[in-house]
Amino acid sequence: MILETATALICMAHAIYFEARSESTAAQMAVGHVILNRVEDPRFPDNVCAVVTEGQRRQHDGSIRRNKCQFSFYCDGKPERVYNLPAYTKAENIALVVLYNHHTYDLTDGATHYHADYVTPFWADKFTLTTCIDRHCFYK
Repeated sequence: MILETATALICMAHAIYFEARSESTAAQMAVGHVILNRVEDPRFPDNVCAVVTEGQRRQHDGSIRRNKCQFSFYCDGKPERVYNLPAYTKAENIALVVLYNHHTYDLTDGATHYHADYVTPFWADKFTLTTCIDRHCFYK
Protein backbone atom coordinates (compact mmCIF):
# COMPACT_ATOMS: atom_id res chain seq x y z
CA MET A 1 0.00 0.00 0.00
CA ILE A 2 2.80 2.47 0.82
CA LEU A 3 4.55 1.76 -2.49
CA GLU A 4 1.26 2.23 -4.38
CA THR A 5 0.69 5.53 -2.56
CA ALA A 6 4.23 6.75 -3.30
CA THR A 7 3.84 5.79 -6.96
CA ALA A 8 0.52 7.66 -7.19
CA LEU A 9 2.16 10.73 -5.68
CA ILE A 10 5.00 10.62 -8.23
CA CYS A 11 2.61 10.11 -11.17
CA MET A 12 0.38 12.98 -10.09
CA ALA A 13 3.31 15.30 -9.34
CA HIS A 14 4.76 14.61 -12.78
CA ALA A 15 1.42 15.33 -14.46
CA ILE A 16 0.99 18.58 -12.54
CA TYR A 17 4.59 19.63 -13.23
CA PHE A 18 4.62 18.85 -16.94
CA GLU A 19 1.07 20.00 -17.67
CA ALA A 20 0.80 23.14 -15.51
CA ARG A 21 4.05 24.13 -13.79
CA SER A 22 3.80 27.73 -15.06
CA GLU A 23 0.21 28.06 -13.85
CA SER A 24 -1.17 29.20 -10.51
CA THR A 25 -1.64 26.93 -7.53
CA ALA A 26 -5.37 26.80 -8.33
CA ALA A 27 -4.73 25.62 -11.90
CA GLN A 28 -2.25 23.00 -10.72
CA MET A 29 -4.72 21.73 -8.14
CA ALA A 30 -7.37 21.60 -10.86
CA VAL A 31 -5.15 19.30 -12.97
CA GLY A 32 -4.77 17.05 -9.92
CA HIS A 33 -8.53 16.98 -9.43
CA VAL A 34 -9.10 16.00 -13.04
CA ILE A 35 -6.85 13.00 -12.42
CA LEU A 36 -8.78 12.02 -9.28
CA ASN A 37 -12.11 12.60 -11.01
CA ARG A 38 -11.01 10.19 -13.72
CA VAL A 39 -9.93 7.59 -11.16
CA GLU A 40 -13.42 7.75 -9.68
CA ASP A 41 -15.16 7.61 -13.10
CA PRO A 42 -15.79 4.07 -14.44
CA ARG A 43 -14.88 5.18 -18.00
CA PHE A 44 -11.24 5.60 -16.97
CA PRO A 45 -8.60 3.47 -15.23
CA ASP A 46 -8.98 3.07 -11.47
CA ASN A 47 -5.59 4.36 -10.29
CA VAL A 48 -3.63 7.58 -10.67
CA CYS A 49 -0.70 6.21 -12.69
CA ALA A 50 -2.94 4.35 -15.12
CA VAL A 51 -4.96 7.54 -15.69
CA VAL A 52 -1.83 9.64 -16.26
CA THR A 53 -0.28 7.14 -18.68
CA GLU A 54 -3.46 6.24 -20.58
CA GLY A 55 -3.21 6.46 -24.34
CA GLN A 56 -3.55 4.64 -27.63
CA ARG A 57 -1.17 1.71 -27.91
CA ARG A 58 0.14 -0.13 -30.94
CA GLN A 59 -1.34 -3.60 -31.35
CA HIS A 60 1.88 -5.31 -32.38
CA ASP A 61 3.99 -4.34 -29.35
CA GLY A 62 1.80 -2.39 -26.92
CA SER A 63 3.95 0.73 -27.16
CA ILE A 64 2.27 4.08 -26.77
CA ARG A 65 1.47 6.07 -29.93
CA ARG A 66 3.06 9.50 -30.08
CA ASN A 67 0.68 12.38 -29.34
CA LYS A 68 -2.20 9.97 -28.62
CA CYS A 69 -2.30 10.24 -24.83
CA GLN A 70 -4.81 11.62 -22.38
CA PHE A 71 -2.05 13.78 -20.86
CA SER A 72 0.07 15.25 -23.65
CA PHE A 73 3.37 15.31 -21.77
CA TYR A 74 3.39 11.52 -21.52
CA CYS A 75 3.76 10.83 -25.23
CA ASP A 76 4.88 14.06 -26.88
CA GLY A 77 8.33 12.66 -27.66
CA LYS A 78 10.10 14.98 -25.22
CA PRO A 79 12.01 13.54 -22.27
CA GLU A 80 10.32 13.96 -18.89
CA ARG A 81 13.18 15.70 -17.14
CA VAL A 82 12.64 17.98 -14.18
CA TYR A 83 14.69 21.12 -14.73
CA ASN A 84 12.96 23.42 -12.28
CA LEU A 85 13.30 21.87 -8.84
CA PRO A 86 11.27 24.53 -6.98
CA ALA A 87 8.40 24.08 -9.46
CA TYR A 88 8.59 20.29 -9.06
CA THR A 89 8.59 20.59 -5.27
CA LYS A 90 5.47 22.74 -5.55
CA ALA A 91 3.86 20.15 -7.86
CA GLU A 92 4.67 17.42 -5.33
CA ASN A 93 3.15 19.44 -2.49
CA ILE A 94 0.01 20.10 -4.51
CA ALA A 95 -0.22 16.40 -5.38
CA LEU A 96 0.02 15.58 -1.66
CA VAL A 97 -2.81 17.97 -0.85
CA VAL A 98 -5.06 16.68 -3.65
CA LEU A 99 -4.36 13.00 -2.96
CA TYR A 100 -4.55 13.01 0.82
CA ASN A 101 -7.02 15.77 1.63
CA HIS A 102 -10.09 14.48 -0.13
CA HIS A 103 -12.09 17.28 1.44
CA THR A 104 -10.12 19.80 -0.66
CA TYR A 105 -12.59 21.72 -2.77
CA ASP A 106 -12.56 20.66 -6.42
CA LEU A 107 -12.37 23.93 -8.35
CA THR A 108 -13.23 22.04 -11.55
CA ASP A 109 -16.66 20.93 -10.27
CA GLY A 110 -16.02 17.31 -11.23
CA ALA A 111 -14.21 17.86 -14.54
CA THR A 112 -12.70 14.85 -16.27
CA HIS A 113 -11.18 16.74 -19.21
CA TYR A 114 -9.24 19.93 -19.82
CA HIS A 115 -7.27 21.68 -22.53
CA ALA A 116 -5.11 24.73 -22.97
CA ASP A 117 -7.11 27.83 -23.87
CA TYR A 118 -5.23 28.33 -27.13
CA VAL A 119 -6.55 25.11 -28.71
CA THR A 120 -10.03 23.81 -29.48
CA PRO A 121 -10.05 20.02 -29.30
CA PHE A 122 -12.62 18.05 -31.30
CA TRP A 123 -14.25 16.79 -28.11
CA ALA A 124 -14.84 20.17 -26.41
CA ASP A 125 -18.42 20.58 -27.66
CA LYS A 126 -19.36 17.13 -26.33
CA PHE A 127 -18.83 18.17 -22.69
CA THR A 128 -19.98 20.92 -20.36
CA LEU A 129 -17.45 23.64 -19.59
CA THR A 130 -17.15 23.98 -15.82
CA THR A 131 -14.46 26.66 -15.53
CA CYS A 132 -11.31 28.14 -17.01
CA ILE A 133 -8.37 28.72 -14.69
CA ASP A 134 -5.32 30.51 -16.04
CA ARG A 135 -4.55 28.91 -19.44
CA HIS A 136 -6.68 25.75 -18.98
CA CYS A 137 -10.39 25.12 -19.54
CA PHE A 138 -12.09 22.26 -17.67
CA TYR A 139 -15.04 20.10 -18.71
CA LYS A 140 -17.31 17.36 -17.44
